[in-house]
Amino acid sequence: MAYLLLLIGFVLLIKGADFFVDGSSSLARILKVPSVVIGLTLVSIGTSAPEAAVSITAGIQGISDIALGNIVGSNIFNILAVIGCCALIRPVTSPNDILKRDLWCNIGVSALLLFMMTDLKISRLEGLILILAMACYIIIILINATKNINADEDSGKKFSVPKSLIFIVIGLAAVIFGGQLVVNNATVIAKSLGMSDTLVGLTIVAIGTSLPELVTSIVAAKKGDSGIALGNAIGSCIFNILFIIGIASMLSPIHVATELIIDTVILIAVCVLITIFARTKKVTSKPEGAIMLLCYIAYTAYIIIR
Repeated sequence: MAYLLLLIGFVLLIKGADFFVDGSSSLARILKVPSVVIGLTLVSIGTSAPEAAVSITAGIQGISDIALGNIVGSNIFNILAVIGCCALIRPVTSPNDILKRDLWCNIGVSALLLFMMTDLKISRLEGLILILAMACYIIIILINATKNINADEDSGKKFSVPKSLIFIVIGLAAVIFGGQLVVNNATVIAKSLGMSDTLVGLTIVAIGTSLPELVTSIVAAKKGDSGIALGNAIGSCIFNILFIIGIASMLSPIHVATELIIDTVILIAVCVLITIFARTKKVTSKPEGAIMLLCYIAYTAYIIIR
């Protein structure tokens, strides 16, 4: 039964992402804003729902390692594995907004998180600062969107507003539910094969909460929509730190494990790496995608060994 439910989960992920991307792209064309804006806001927030559920629940229960570790691990996966896979499928072009603003913002918020972690605690006040920073970030995106109101060509699929929203809601629900099926049943299968709880948590659960970002970005890349593919991955990283850690630490101050500081330093290095790749000829190439995937494999081996 676990294998059947795992297969159903993957089908829901793939078809749900297809609906979600089509609905989001259509909404971007209706609103006459660049698809990267939709990717950085609606899509990135929507696909971060699993991380939000895990980390906020952990925050309520006072389980600090899960709340913080899930976000740091997911962000590393989003950049190395999600963007890496997209680049292998089709070179990912870098919209100007992401080059000038969001890649640097991603490095900045990751560095801010590391700074907050230096005293081995993220307080409620620091959580409030993260939430306020998230509000400012969204306002800046929306202000810039109004300046580029005709930035996208009026081409491709375009539905009515209600139909676009229906596609988005149904697609997101299928992606989230499919992700839960995959994580839960992959965990059952893994334990039946003798994997430890720690190994399952570091691999299957961490990757599983990022499946929506992975599948949505891959589908967007295959459709040639780099704005959603790259915007989703980078936007999710920023949202994960500013909003999810912000909310989790406001609910209950997060006590930081020393080893997570090392992971956060690795995260900053990864953010710098994607910034370099994205700015080189304004495209992340297939060889660069392969390098990123190899880096993620190396990181996974490191966290398993330690």
